[in-house]
Amino acid sequence: MNFRKSVDDDLQINLTPLIDVVFLLLIFFMVSTTFDKESQLQIRLPEASAQAVTGETPHYLEVQISQSGQYAITAPDSKESNVLINTNSETLRKAMQAATIGKSDVIVIIRADRQATHEQVVRVMDSARQLDLLQVTFATKNTDN
Repeated sequence: MNFRKSVDDDLQINLTPLIDVVFLLLIFFMVSTTFDKESQLQIRLPEASAQAVTGETPHYLEVQISQSGQYAITAPDSKESNVLINTNSETLRKAMQAATIGKSDVIVIIRADRQATHEQVVRVMDSARQLDLLQVTFATKNTDN
């Protein structure tokens, strides 16, 4: 039997595949990460208090929209609503203008049927904007009961 002493080879670790894998992982995470876009403006939001505002009570102009698209307007300080003869934007704007003559700080309340189209609601909002009625709100039904 021939027993030779084994020659110890110097072991070398090849780091090239390890570096390749690290770079691939780095590229993967760079490409797949989403970054949040921060706003460039520093905005301070206004504060509101729960105290009642004293002074003149606001006037409410209520515009009702039926399922079929018919409009009815209840003028401020009025109990009855007037149904418009058609659904044209010009007719709606003139009726809203006539209902708000001499009134300041009018709040427009849109009371639309759930089946009313988006176009009909936008038509009311556009008419209010043309008349400088900038306070618009929507009436809803409370379902928490």
